[in-house]
Amino acid sequence: MKIPAYIETERTVLRHLTVDDAEDFYTLNLDKEILKYTGDHPFENIQAAKNFLINYDQYKKYGVGRLAVIEKITSKFIGWCGLKYNPERDEFDIGFRLFREYWNKGFATETAKRCLDYGFKELGIVRIVGRAMKENIASIKVLEKIGMTFKETLDFDGHDGVIYERTKFDKD
Repeated sequence: MKIPAYIETERTVLRHLTVDDAEDFYTLNLDKEILKYTGDHPFENIQAAKNFLINYDQYKKYGVGRLAVIEKITSKFIGWCGLKYNPERDEFDIGFRLFREYWNKGFATETAKRCLDYGFKELGIVRIVGRAMKENIASIKVLEKIGMTFKETLDFDGHDGVIYERTKFDKD
């Protein structure tokens, strides 16, 4: 099982994150509004983002990972989307994070749907989950738009959270 160097959607190219993405990755995580519902903290500096990317081992260890989202029309890094494997839970999850100027334009849904389909059809993954804080209505809507269904509530870094899931046997 291995995710390729890139996957395309109608408006984007999804590719492996690289150290060259450090500045954009750093800038994305500086926005408090973007991080509001993630439980993540901003990187201290660009070097911290580089270190994260240098040590990001999902592709090598599990054949999946978060992917840089590049807008085709501008060739601009607009965020990331993709699958991640959690060995403690033995599950794959879908995640996405975009610069605010790309919110409410369908990019999260378009890229998440493509990653979900790729995971099921090309990688043979049977079940994929999505987690969100209960207040993160926008992310929950994306999870629902890509065919995921509510499974249960959970503790999301000290906040009320939800978990959605979809299996390769579910209908679109």
